[in-house]
Amino acid sequence: MDRRETGRLFRDRLRQAMAETGMSQSALARRVGVDRSTMSQLLSEDSDRLPRADTAAAMAVALQVSLDWLLGLRQEPEPGANILDQTVEIAASGHPGVDGLLQRWHEEAAGYKIRYVPSTIADLLKTDQVIDYEFRSFAAARPEDVRARAADRLAYSRLPETDIEVCNTVQAIRGLALGEDIWSGLAVEHRIAQLQRMIHLVEELYPTFRWFLYDGLQRYTVPFTIFGPRRAAIYIGQMYFVFQTTEHIRVLTRHFDDLIRAAVVQPTDVGAFLRGLLRELGKAAA
Repeated sequence: MDRRETGRLFRDRLRQAMAETGMSQSALARRVGVDRSTMSQLLSEDSDRLPRADTAAAMAVALQVSLDWLLGLRQEPEPGANILDQTVEIAASGHPGVDGLLQRWHEEAAGYKIRYVPSTIADLLKTDQVIDYEFRSFAAARPEDVRARAADRLAYSRLPETDIEVCNTVQAIRGLALGEDIWSGLAVEHRIAQLQRMIHLVEELYPTFRWFLYDGLQRYTVPFTIFGPRRAAIYIGQMYFVFQTTEHIRVLTRHFDDLIRAAVVQPTDVGAFLRGLLRELGKAAA
């Protein structure tokens, strides 16, 4: 942003914070140690003046907002990074739980692009049998809750304003199809049904749902989701790191874009790739 745009955003957020706290110009001027004329100039539409660094910091403290947010470097006034422990959040304070937060974040991102790297495959693509197998012993989620979440995600993905991109490794999808690693105990008929469901959904939902498969020998990533320009959440196992600063979101977006550039199977080819795995699985089961 140029100086004029930065000044406009600062004035808007300063007024917003003053209105929410009920603090007048005179009261804020006294709290931060400037005279009323200086405060008036900072709030004037005819000025692109910005406060000194120490004055801006004092304003943020007085108004109980982050300095980054006040200066337009953060999308929301809350702290830029939080840790949300699934079990603690659900058990401690009557909070609707992390699933409720994730649902709200999806709703708030409506109209924006959501970018998603799942820990296995996207929930909305999973059959009930795969969900039951994957979460039957999982400490942080029950299969019935995941099934409900998957149904919500599928319904969300069918909304006309939805724009979702998902990245997985080719190796992860092949491992699921052939029953490798964590999928070694999943019955072959359930793996066949899972492939069939994925083929159906990726072709039904395209182009508002686009699935990219990259080579895991060339790139690495942890699971994370980018909810448009508002926030990004990195999943580290039973908890999320949640970022709301513009720069953090941009860094993760560039990382996701790098995965897309490395894709060896494009969204239009995923159906054919899955059908090839289905044929391979059929031959192995014969």
